Amino acid sequence: MRIPAFQTRPLYSGLALGLALMGAAFAAQAQEKVVFATNWKAQAGHGGFYQALVDGTYKKYGLDVEIMQGGPMVNNRPMLPAGKVDFLMTGNLLQSFDNVKNGVPTVVVAAIFQKDPQAIFAHPGQGYDTFKDLTKAPVAFIGKDGQFSFWQWMKSEHGFKDSQLKPYTFNVGPFLADKKSIQQGYAISEPLSIKAQAGFDPVVHLLADHGFSTYATTIETRADLIKTKPETVRKFVEASIIGWNNYLYGDNKAANELIPKPTPDSTAVALQGSIDLMKKMGIVDSGDSLTKGIGAMDEARVKDFYDKMVKAGLYKPGEIDLSKVVTTQFVNKGVGVDVRKKLTGK
Repeated sequence: MRIPAFQTRPLYSGLALGLALMGAAFAAQAQEKVVFATNWKAQAGHGGFYQALVDGTYKKYGLDVEIMQGGPMVNNRPMLPAGKVDFLMTGNLLQSFDNVKNGVPTVVVAAIFQKDPQAIFAHPGQGYDTFKDLTKAPVAFIGKDGQFSFWQWMKSEHGFKDSQLKPYTFNVGPFLADKKSIQQGYAISEPLSIKAQAGFDPVVHLLADHGFSTYATTIETRADLIKTKPETVRKFVEASIIGWNNYLYGDNKAANELIPKPTPDSTAVALQGSIDLMKKMGIVDSGDSLTKGIGAMDEARVKDFYDKMVKAGLYKPGEIDLSKVVTTQFVNKGVGVDVRKKLTGK
């Protein structure tokens, strides 16, 4: 007996609806929860991660990513080895060297910044046009952390002297009041605040352009996660890389709208100013990343930086097992290069 067509429709419709609901449930289940912690409040220097979040790149890779901010009263570093977060954004390789030295099982899996943005600023027209000129400055405002890290390298490599030191309290007032002074700062942010407050563009000397060869804004994860969930690590690294290409070269409006929510003082103008500086100085995309993709790392460069830090007295020869510091397993594959070419034509 033939069943009338009108009687079959509810059956087929119900079946289709059931399959659709099952598919939606499966898709929801397929999204793997990942927690990524940063080392400071949201800003343009974190923009690529927010881009990958808001434009759906992480979701396309099957990841449900939560970004956990850092800040002046927040220390997210212990959260990674404790298993509270899956990935951590760190400053530069010095922190990673310390982890290996202290037996903390974390590994750098990508370096978003090819150049550390750490810089020394000077007033224009004061004879500080070259990096060597800075050694003549009577006063150098350097923070406590800087005094025990990059300042030691500046002394051993370039002849700076402790007699120049005065503490930097992250207030540009003393620097602005003394035209002969020099001051530390981030090359992608402080020049903007100095221009806004004092009306001039400072002379900027990027340490990376004078031999401070560390990578920066690195992504760390636990050694056990690399071993047990390499696909999760790969997906997060590659999605982040694509996010950074879209943030730098594409439409970053949605990401920038998300960033000021936790940091109201990050205006659209300031965010775009930082992006322009990152591109101008090749902070994110320069050198190896131009062909190997953003996030690229070279083990020989890691060793070069370590050797310089040994010379500066921060470590002893052979004290760090460099094979445990970074892995290039998830980078140097050219991921995102096609995205940049499509967006920029080069």
